[in-house]
Amino acid sequence: ELGWISKVYVNQPAVVRHAEQIQKWRTVKGNWQAAWLLKAVTCIDLTTLSGDDTPSNVHRMCFKAKHPIREDLLKAMDMHDKGITVAAVCVYPARVADAVNSLKAAGCNIPVASVAAGFPSGQTPLETKLAEIKLAVQYGAREIDIVISRSLVLSGQWESLYEEIRQCREACGEAHMKTILATGELGSLANVYKASMIAMMAGSDFIKTSTGKEVENATLPVGVVMMRAIKEFYWQTGNKVGFKPAGGIRTAKEAITWLMLVKDELGVEWLKPELFRLGASSLLEDIEKQV
Repeated sequence: ELGWISKVYVNQPAVVRHAEQIQKWRTVKGNWQAAWLLKAVTCIDLTTLSGDDTPSNVHRMCFKAKHPIREDLLKAMDMHDKGITVAAVCVYPARVADAVNSLKAAGCNIPVASVAAGFPSGQTPLETKLAEIKLAVQYGAREIDIVISRSLVLSGQWESLYEEIRQCREACGEAHMKTILATGELGSLANVYKASMIAMMAGSDFIKTSTGKEVENATLPVGVVMMRAIKEFYWQTGNKVGFKPAGGIRTAKEAITWLMLVKDELGVEWLKPELFRLGASSLLEDIEKQV
């Protein structure tokens, strides 16, 4: 339905103003803060995407995924028996088997997500992207975070973008697919909205802001625009698509701001791991300090 994106206008100053207001919202305190932070923990995709990742640091991350908050802190909140874990762990395809084996050994059903499709640049041939997705699924990934070809957005090749994402969706099979838009490289908020709509039309289960490797990662104005697209897509089709901000989310306060923005834009039903994820590698440490 290219008609859905043909006349898109984004009022950038208004979006930026709205994002600034969000940052001024009163932060929640005390027990409410603890509840929001535990909600954030259950929505985290705990991530390691470094060139020097090894089986042992992936193993350590998987342990942290199963035990994200210290036992004594959970006991103090009477939450020690609630089975609180992160939503997923996210790794490169070559580390998927390590993560699957670590979680299996821990008797834990947390899904493994793998980045794919030429992450982070997307600058690989489509055949390579599809082969990489299929391999990651074969290795045991239950979620795939693909990246789009930014060049297709910047040159307005919307049908080609749709077709590429659709083929990636097909290659995922039973696995859930999150589509990374790399919004810091799309040139405008209007392009962010259009790419969001195309990604959802092509079958994405989630749309995700960033790879975490761009100069500009998850920003609130981009979040507002992507969530408005999700809302519009839901109104048009009845399908709920998830949202995942990623890159540069390091503090408990930032995590709560994202949760509040999702609640404000999409409603409470989106505040669950099935429809909201936070991509983060170092956020848990700050959440533990604040809890």
